[in-house]
Amino acid sequence: MTAPTEGHEAPAEDGDLAANPLTALRLAKHEAIVAGPGYPYRYHRTAYAADLHDRYQALGPGTETTDRVAVAGRLMAQRRMGKLVFAVLQDPTGRIQLFVDQRTLGDAAFGAFDDLDIGDWLGAGGVVLTTKKGEISVRIDSFELLAKALRPLPDKWHGLQDLETRSRRRYVDLMVNEDARRIALTRAKVVAELRRQFEARGYVEVETPVLLSQATGALARPFRTHHKALDQDMYLRIATELYLKRLVVGGLEKVFEVGRIFRNEGVDATHNPEFTMLESYEAFADYHDIMDMVEEMVAACATVAVGSTEIAYQGRSLDLAPPYRRERMVDLVAAAVGESIDFDRPIGEMRQLAERHGVAIDPIWGHGKIIDQLFEKLVADDIWEPTYVTDHPKEVSPLARQHRDDPNLTERFELFIAGAEYGNAFSELNDPLDQRSRFEQQARARAEGDEEAHPIDEDYLLALEYGLPPTGGLGIGVDRLVMLLTDQHHIREVILFPTLRPES
Repeated sequence: MTAPTEGHEAPAEDGDLAANPLTALRLAKHEAIVAGPGYPYRYHRTAYAADLHDRYQALGPGTETTDRVAVAGRLMAQRRMGKLVFAVLQDPTGRIQLFVDQRTLGDAAFGAFDDLDIGDWLGAGGVVLTTKKGEISVRIDSFELLAKALRPLPDKWHGLQDLETRSRRRYVDLMVNEDARRIALTRAKVVAELRRQFEARGYVEVETPVLLSQATGALARPFRTHHKALDQDMYLRIATELYLKRLVVGGLEKVFEVGRIFRNEGVDATHNPEFTMLESYEAFADYHDIMDMVEEMVAACATVAVGSTEIAYQGRSLDLAPPYRRERMVDLVAAAVGESIDFDRPIGEMRQLAERHGVAIDPIWGHGKIIDQLFEKLVADDIWEPTYVTDHPKEVSPLARQHRDDPNLTERFELFIAGAEYGNAFSELNDPLDQRSRFEQQARARAEGDEEAHPIDEDYLLALEYGLPPTGGLGIGVDRLVMLLTDQHHIREVILFPTLRPES
């Protein structure tokens, strides 16, 4: 028999299993099983850990039932006490203790159980009981080794602490870090709730292309690839917007898509080159309607994720219950610089204003881009409570409809919470002539060196010429929303497999 084990062994380095003493013994056990009975092809589980804890929580200490169950999962700990072994089995819902008695199993089976290693997958059958200390357990009378863990798990006290390592070895992270499992499951709940919210409002979920001949729908640098059969360069999408609006033109009046988006940009705590965006478009709505919808949906997602609209984020409290504050971007910038912001002001004065506040100026920028950059520099990081920053300059909003009261602005908002942007929405630009003019302006900026400027999309312009009704559009960063609702400060924590440099 192996020595009694509490918790996990020290982690084994990657490499040859036979060359490492920590893995050589496990490898020998595996080879013996393969040469002998082999591993089973399936196992019939009848109960999960969480179900057992819920069902038997009122059972008094030292009580044994006649209820038989079959549990299955990964062996996470075992503690030998003479002719007893107390083991911990982990399944997707939590952990359950296995009460392993030599008198119940018999000598041979008890020895085989004692020879298991931490990390092994097993199924076990027996009756439910509580120990003298009241621990809900399963007294097993049979078990099957379902798969051998050839590498030991990380030490139970230290686990995987380094974010880089946890991101690369997410499968190990999920095994040993309860918080990693909580985040993954909460993300699934949030995405499901977003879908439910849209479907309840009559939206239809659709799918649009990932490979495009032009990367359109946002101001961003794309990834480029090559299609061999067509012998042409193509781009991974940077947004789903223009294809979704084509569908509204076609008569699908309420559409949404939860999809992966690819932007060839920097990697930091809130940006990953591959991320998840929810985009939606609703005919006959404007950006005021979308604001009302978004705050209701965010509150619903918070309730599903944490049970309340009141959450804690980075040590501070946040209330995500509607209504949300609504402020114009120009007013927020004016308050930050202590003077009025006017589009009639000479551009030279605007540049001087920006430089006084530490904003490096590009000569091709107009008033709108300068205002946008002053907002990013002076205001965005300090917004804590949920706030709609509205009425963005036309220069930085080529797909948004001109504001009904100010030709320099658009009917656009971004949702800011805790210093980060979580959503972007417009009253959509539906005039094909105005849209062409905006695209041409973007094309001039592109020719002058702005790699993120929007190209002219002739097919989309053709679609607009068939008529797009008044439409309210929305984009929500799903990863950032999950970060907020799970109290995470780095986007890698909420993406199961983030983009990383190859290991040397």
